[in-house]
Amino acid sequence: MVNMGYNDPIIFAKSGQFMEASRSADPQGDAIIRLERVTKSYIEGERAHTVLHEVDMHVATGELVALVGKSGSGKSTLLNLISGIDQPDSGSIWVAGQHLSHMREHERTLFRREQIGFVFQFFNLVPTLTVLENVLLPLELNGRGGSAGQAVARSMLAEVGLSDRAQTYPDRLSGGEQQRIAIARALAHEPALILADEPTGNLDDETGRLVLDLLDRLTRRAGRTMIMVTHSREVAALADRAFAVRDGCLRREPLVLNQE
Repeated sequence: MVNMGYNDPIIFAKSGQFMEASRSADPQGDAIIRLERVTKSYIEGERAHTVLHEVDMHVATGELVALVGKSGSGKSTLLNLISGIDQPDSGSIWVAGQHLSHMREHERTLFRREQIGFVFQFFNLVPTLTVLENVLLPLELNGRGGSAGQAVARSMLAEVGLSDRAQTYPDRLSGGEQQRIAIARALAHEPALILADEPTGNLDDETGRLVLDLLDRLTRRAGRTMIMVTHSREVAALADRAFAVRDGCLRREPLVLNQE
């Protein structure tokens, strides 16, 4: 599970502290995401298993990129590296002008909280918070609570068509409704980057299409960048570019649906 920073011991640290790492600002800031020769391995027993090997990747602002590949291929590992959850064994990762490898862990947590929105396969809503409180949470963590934050959260609920469920708890919602709330939460604090890990994987086909259309529309309208992990070629076809994660490498994939 990706740590959004909601449960960190520094949860009450002041917003913006990650900018002390600005000394590492990307000298080539034409891409919102830039990976150069990134390698990541894990120890399995007594052997090192290389998941990603010298991966290069550039993603432009406002671009929607899909990552496809079989389970265990490294798609989620790549998201964890881009979000700063994991650190690479070697190579450089720049996101929104910041060199993540030069940040301390608490700086990366604050950076992630401010600059990244997450959408998960299993929604990851906080069950003890109402729908409104879930959407408000990232705003509060970034020092934007109060009446202004409430207004933003209610506006996001209206965007996803769930204004009437503001005081409802997540367990009273359908899967599709929960994912719409998760999308509202991911976009509420106006992050530069959206990371979506199998956002339709826990939904039926019809609901999945509706949720995907909503995510695509809101993200593109706001000019946000999104990287989306998916097993579905149909979902990947909505992207501007698609890459397959295979044998530790990224390979460009054609955006063509199978014709039946």
